[in-house]
Amino acid sequence: MIMPAAMPTPAVTDALVARALDWLEARLAAGDGAPRLADAAAAVGLSAPQLRRRFTLATGVSPAAWVRARRAHAFRVALRREPTVSAATFAAGYSTPSRAAGYSTPSRAYADAERHLGMSPAAYREGGAGEVITWATRATALGHLVLGATARGTCWVSLGDDVAVLVDELRDEFPRARLVAAPDDTLDDALRAVESRLRGDADAPAVPMDVRATPFQERVLDALQRIPFGEVRSYAQVAADIGAPKAARAVANACATNRLAVLIPCHRVLHGDGTMSGYRWGNAVKRALLAAEGAPTPRGDGAPPAAVRRRLARVGA
Repeated sequence: MIMPAAMPTPAVTDALVARALDWLEARLAAGDGAPRLADAAAAVGLSAPQLRRRFTLATGVSPAAWVRARRAHAFRVALRREPTVSAATFAAGYSTPSRAAGYSTPSRAYADAERHLGMSPAAYREGGAGEVITWATRATALGHLVLGATARGTCWVSLGDDVAVLVDELRDEFPRARLVAAPDDTLDDALRAVESRLRGDADAPAVPMDVRATPFQERVLDALQRIPFGEVRSYAQVAADIGAPKAARAVANACATNRLAVLIPCHRVLHGDGTMSGYRWGNAVKRALLAAEGAPTPRGDGAPPAAVRRRLARVGA
């Protein structure tokens, strides 16, 4: 099974959970299908309920959700490397010759792919081939705004100084998708809704969104949308809100990989001491958004999360 470094095992402070993660990694790497919770628990000397509780507390997701996300990620990588979807299914450990042994079948791979990729495995294997993403741009007081949407809803909102760079970032996510400049006023409603938020309008209309995320990221993104207008939370508070009080660092990285600026308000999250750790679209933009909402002003310009550093390196900032 493919276990790429792009999705590292999370660092945890619970030694038994760390051992369980190592055990799960080894089983997945061996291509043994979906590991059973009872077997993982026995391997580290805990009962299944004990491991589930401690695992969820330490990582922010249940063992089953972690395994699903891990295997879906392996499938995602395999879809780009293998010659066919079937070959990718086997490479990612979703299908084995023996169904009697209780191993997963390709149907699970397809179900996970639809959830984690937002499209069929075949479409993703082609880099989003067949997916149509309509995009449009507007000049705003906070820089250029680029918005992309699928038939499901808005999937991309980004801010920056260079429209070409912002569109290239969108293209990087779906290298073979068909990007189409929005004709006429197709995306005007969504653009106006985002612009209202940039100005600090508490009554800006809702926008249908096409959110693509892992189970843990989904929980973080949902929590971000519950932060009231004009208020801020710390990463630790968001972690506690999703029932994973030790996962503040993972929350920070989930915020940093948010694809929907302003619509999902990751700008409302700061360090516990009120300082910033960096914002995907620039600290100046984050300060301006919070000021427009009348929220507390963050202090300093701390080192950004790894996901933000990668983006800054990619765009040459």
